[in-house]
Amino acid sequence: MFEKGEYVVYGSKGVCKIQDISHVDIPGVDRNRLFYIMHPVQNSEQTVYLPIDSNKVMIRKVMTPEEAKRLIQDIPSIEVLEVPNEKQREASYKAALHECSGRSWISILKTLHQRKDERLAAGKKVTALDERYMRVAEQELYGELSVVLGIEKENMHDYIQEHIASA
Repeated sequence: MFEKGEYVVYGSKGVCKIQDISHVDIPGVDRNRLFYIMHPVQNSEQTVYLPIDSNKVMIRKVMTPEEAKRLIQDIPSIEVLEVPNEKQREASYKAALHECSGRSWISILKTLHQRKDERLAAGKKVTALDERYMRVAEQELYGELSVVLGIEKENMHDYIQEHIASA
């Protein structure tokens, strides 16, 4: 169980801060059930309710600063995604995102950057699907790293590039 005040990564909502653990007074909801009451860091106006006994959505503690720095150092050795064919491309991206881990987000980003370079070299455009998943993976990765390392999300790309270059 997580604690009040703790930061967690919650499914597609990204990093959230647990504001309270309480029963909720919402019509149709069991009043005896405990919920995490959270606010996404990127949208603190939004409130997210998650039953503490739910196993339908991935929720985990944010990585530690040490884990974040190690993840950044490992970027060059993280493999690209295996995409069997074009029809399964989106399913591969979705499956990797569903893992809700920094390594899988980096794998998606490396795959998409490689694909982008190949398409542009062949005189083709980047697909809307690839652009969408690149934004989502960056949002997830940069969101968690910025909270953990105390660096503005907008500066995260440059921070990562600097640390890869100096490794």
